[in-house]
Amino acid sequence: MKKRILSAVLVSGVTLGTAATTVNADDYDTQITAQDAVISNLTSEQAAAQSQVDALQEQVTSLQSQQAELGAQNAQLEAESQKLGEEIQALSSKIVARNESLKKQARSAQKTNTATSYINTILNSKSISDAINRVAAVREVVSANEKMLEQQEADKAAIEQKQAENQEAINTVAANKATIDQNQAALTTQQAELEAAQLNLSAQLATAEDEKASLVAQKEAAEQAAAEAQAAQAAAEAQAESVAQAQAESVAQAQAAVQNGTATTDTSAQASTPAQAAPAQTAAKPAASTSSSVVKPSSVTPTTNTAGNTYPVGQCTWGVKSLASWVGNYWGNANQWIASARAAGHSVGTTPQAGAVAVWPYDGGYGHVAYVTAVQSSTNIQVMEANYAGNSSIGNYRGWFNPTSSTWGGGTVYYIYQ
Repeated sequence: MKKRILSAVLVSGVTLGTAATTVNADDYDTQITAQDAVISNLTSEQAAAQSQVDALQEQVTSLQSQQAELGAQNAQLEAESQKLGEEIQALSSKIVARNESLKKQARSAQKTNTATSYINTILNSKSISDAINRVAAVREVVSANEKMLEQQEADKAAIEQKQAENQEAINTVAANKATIDQNQAALTTQQAELEAAQLNLSAQLATAEDEKASLVAQKEAAEQAAAEAQAAQAAAEAQAESVAQAQAESVAQAQAAVQNGTATTDTSAQASTPAQAAPAQTAAKPAASTSSSVVKPSSVTPTTNTAGNTYPVGQCTWGVKSLASWVGNYWGNANQWIASARAAGHSVGTTPQAGAVAVWPYDGGYGHVAYVTAVQSSTNIQVMEANYAGNSSIGNYRGWFNPTSSTWGGGTVYYIYQ
């Protein structure tokens, strides 16, 4: 269509120029008829170009509306996740406190033989009415313990439901963000195509030769920009596919590195100087070691979650779950893991251990978690992690580093033990 439009414009220009230099009475009717045909063709082409502009504008408007809707949905889901996190924290505290109370009662029952104590209490009654009162009191104590156990089970069921809802909201937010990124690339392409179509329409409507030439040049530049945007989009999609394929193949490599003990750098040349570990967050590669046995970061991020892993692919929570199968599937964002782990019966402390999960609850809005692979001291450890320094894959990116450094968000570093 565009070639026909340009040909018609050129034909009209040539026809008008010829009419100015070869005026002949016998040729007027022929030239008028030819010009009428040119005008008719241009009018038809202009209508088609306007339809193309309208169609592209509708597509751009639809994408922009979808982007806005996804953004609003993400804001709502993040608010719901925040509320669920607070409710999970409250339930976790109740469960942990009630567990301690039940443990104390169990220990006391073992030491004092509670059943015998209850019988003796009744037998030692001074009268029948006193015995009846003591039986009622014992019944109330037993009933209170039964209610405590029932409430404990109810709270555990409630926290599991809220954790599942929280994880669903988190996964939906991650999926929406991926859709927004994809839509943005398509939106850029269609906006460039829209601009090209609009300039094409303007070129058809132009009458002066100099204005036509300028608009044609602008149209060609816009078409080139549209082609470049399409090429960039295709390259980005190809790169994403290539990265996803490479990351999927390296999930097993990261797990094998942890199991075989090769997920850490050599400690022989660094054990005496742990303070020299480099915690620079902007580094995308593991800290250098003086030994030749430095392990390059494993790289993982398959296009779908691995079996038994419900966390968003590429996030730090997904990376830890890939390496520690004992971690729960619905623990929420990283800063919610401490409460969820305690509710699941895991102990939490501030002393690093190999095989534990390190939690930085203050590192950004969602916190950060990593799998501990080696420990020299409380201020010198190594980890395998994902979503670190822009890497949505699992790897040992820091080498030996100080987990308590303020670089990682400040505050206390917690460890979840299996």
